[in-house]
Amino acid sequence: MDRLSATFSALADPTRRAILARLALGETSVSELAAPFEMSLPAVSKHLKVLERAGLVARGRAAQWRPARLEAGALKPAHDWLNEYRLLWEQRLDRLDEYLRTLHASDKT
Repeated sequence: MDRLSATFSALADPTRRAILARLALGETSVSELAAPFEMSLPAVSKHLKVLERAGLVARGRAAQWRPARLEAGALKPAHDWLNEYRLLWEQRLDRLDEYLRTLHASDKT
């Protein structure tokens, strides 16, 4: 699976998006990540593995503690891909707005 597909696949799950939101505040442990969810630590670990494979999360090692941290730079390809379509739709909507103004102006005359 290519990196962009892996990113969108990882982001498709609301639990993984919530984990990323928490990691945006700083690195933390799996048990701290699991606290707001009604799921086991192994289930949270599975979500983290999906995020790691997508390059969105990195795991460190400090003695017995394996903190997880957000790799925000991995979101740039997804941002760039979405931005292309945002620009496309902004241009199309601007043209529609111009067309509607023309119609409205011709209705007044």
